[in-house]
Amino acid sequence: MDEQDQQQFPLGRFVAPASMGAVERDAAIALLAGFPQEFADAVDRLSDRQLDTPYRHGGWTIRQLVHHVADSHLNAYVRTRLALTEDWPRICAYDQAAWAELADAKLPPPVSLRLLESVHARWVATLRALPEAAWARGYHHPENGPQKLDTVVATYAWHGQHHLAHIVNCRRREGW
Repeated sequence: MDEQDQQQFPLGRFVAPASMGAVERDAAIALLAGFPQEFADAVDRLSDRQLDTPYRHGGWTIRQLVHHVADSHLNAYVRTRLALTEDWPRICAYDQAAWAELADAKLPPPVSLRLLESVHARWVATLRALPEAAWARGYHHPENGPQKLDTVVATYAWHGQHHLAHIVNCRRREGW
């Protein structure tokens, strides 16, 4: 992996697990449970100049990244609820890059950090209460095809850690 790939994918690209049992699921849910605080800690005390610094060349700013994660995980939470209440619903994709350019992506990070904390509290409570049979449910993503809830949980556990690593690595690289 070259330096640019390493900056873009500090944890490597996501690879869906072939299968997940209760132990793997619990580990992924634990990552989701702890993520909002880890993420808030990663951006704590950054100045506006630092928040408006791209985390890598050609990438979003740290501020945009914070809002992106909140947008993404909110969508994942809603999709999880749809999967639990409908029979393999077809969900909508959205243009993440376009969302990152909307006016609310310039708000102070605490706006999205509070949203992320609330979404994760509800999402984790929902996931921890699922009976085993519910893990076979899922949804159809227009770009990625069928997504079982096991894969969704693994994806977003990775997604959070992936973007957390972007911020941590940027802070380290910039000496913050």
